[in-house]
Amino acid sequence: MTTTSPATSSTETEQHGFKAHSDGGDAFVPVQTRSERFASTDVAAFPAVTGREPAWKYTPVAQLADLIDGELDGSEYPFEAPAVDGVAVAWVGRDDKRIGTAGTPENKAAANAWTAFEKALVISVTGEEEKTFRLHRSALGNASRAAHTVIEAAPHSRALVILENAGQAALTENIEIIVGDGAQLTVVSVQEWAEDARHLAEHLAEIGRDAKLKHVAVTLGGKIVRVNPSTHLGSQGADIESLGVYFADAHQHLEQHVYVDHDAENTRSRVSYKGALQGEGAHTVWIGDVLIRQTGTATDSYEENRNLVLSEGTRADSVPNLEIETGDIAGAGHASATGRFDDEQLFYLMARGIAEADARRLVVHGFLVEIIQRIGDAELGERIEAAIERELAAGDLQS
Repeated sequence: MTTTSPATSSTETEQHGFKAHSDGGDAFVPVQTRSERFASTDVAAFPAVTGREPAWKYTPVAQLADLIDGELDGSEYPFEAPAVDGVAVAWVGRDDKRIGTAGTPENKAAANAWTAFEKALVISVTGEEEKTFRLHRSALGNASRAAHTVIEAAPHSRALVILENAGQAALTENIEIIVGDGAQLTVVSVQEWAEDARHLAEHLAEIGRDAKLKHVAVTLGGKIVRVNPSTHLGSQGADIESLGVYFADAHQHLEQHVYVDHDAENTRSRVSYKGALQGEGAHTVWIGDVLIRQTGTATDSYEENRNLVLSEGTRADSVPNLEIETGDIAGAGHASATGRFDDEQLFYLMARGIAEADARRLVVHGFLVEIIQRIGDAELGERIEAAIERELAAGDLQS
């Protein structure tokens, strides 16, 4: 069990996520610095989740009680993974030294998964030649389940690892990504769950010296899905490109909290997430936290989130946050925008004889495909584009 700061009871003047003013008696204020959040691998160290915490305030926590602090099945689960030279897959015990290398859970659901899993699935990448590895999960069932995965890229190795999720699920999990010095790793997580699936995932990454991770989160299916990538740039020259694309339909809640921690000099990050929403009750959440520490000199960082609203009754929450503790940086910035169709684009297409409904679909497709094309796998890109086309065809695009 690992704990980075103590948990306290609600009767004390300091509790998880809150700290009293020095002159405010029993008053509480939220923790303002992202790096000060409580973290532990022990679910019992966290207080009860109320929905008011920074990590949960946008989330329908009442529908996730079993995953947040209920009993979980942490046993091995079935998966499909065709053999690829330079990639090994194995179940390992909780005492494996790689477990815990990339980070520590910062919310109770992730700690619950960490407490409950029996064995971790380790994907080991070696060799400098380019390779693509696919792992498919579609038989998890409806029982509340915990999982733990470690993806380890050896120094100077290169690979694209695709994690495909489909079918029924009630899953909370942690995925650790360890990128060795000089390695080039792309990890793509695709959520095409059944419409009633619930999935909470923390992706914790540690990037080595002069290494690069491209992390892509694609979320199209599921009732409630949270995929939260957290990256620690703790070695000189470490680089993260964090991408995301999502499409929320009626009464679907899709959420992502992105955290980039620049803790070494000459590190670089680029965060770009794009989403579309259609249908009554569709809700998306994107929170982007970037911390540039005093040790993160010469940092180059930029994050952005864009949302396209396709119908009435939707909600897109977008919250970029940037903390800078040193004045010696190469650059840092953020952007966020949520809007409807671009009328000029529609006019351009319709003036060339394209029907309005088809023109609207082309605009949406063009908006999202920019992220999809950066994945680096043509087969997967085509499949995601086809899924988006099906979403659009099933919806009623409004002007």
